[in-house]
Amino acid sequence: MDVFMEKIVRKKKDAKDYILTVFIIIAAFILIFLALNFIPPQLSLFVIVGIGYVAYMLITNRNIEYEYAVTNGDLDIDKIIAQRKRKRVFSENCKNFEIVAKIKSHHYTPQYRNFKNQLNFASSLDSDDVYFIALQYNNEQTIVYFEPSEKMLQSFKTFIPRKVFIE
Repeated sequence: MDVFMEKIVRKKKDAKDYILTVFIIIAAFILIFLALNFIPPQLSLFVIVGIGYVAYMLITNRNIEYEYAVTNGDLDIDKIIAQRKRKRVFSENCKNFEIVAKIKSHHYTPQYRNFKNQLNFASSLDSDDVYFIALQYNNEQTIVYFEPSEKMLQSFKTFIPRKVFIE
């Protein structure tokens, strides 16, 4: 029998997202002002609508969700941008995981914290439900941060019982 479960997590906006949004809005107003002053009136409406559309697309592209799908021990993570675009960002079998544990546990040692390749697929690293996976991914030591459901953790535990630490 196939085991399939999924979970969607919305990335929380941070200060960088808000600063970028303000910057886009200010830049759009400056470009609209310039368009009104230097472009012939016949074309200015099209330019203004184009600037508004580009600003809208750039701002809404900051709305990011991650979808975790576990199928028979395979973890697939997709990045969903503004509910318009989906891209597979991570895929691996749990048997290749070195460890799965909470980042707020004693298992999250400096050895793992200092891995060069870190993939963050959690809503926020400050969340209490964030787990990490340490593994060899694309020939590099990698840490993956994510927020699995309890069922996903239990599924991993059936395949790799000594490597999953549920706390």
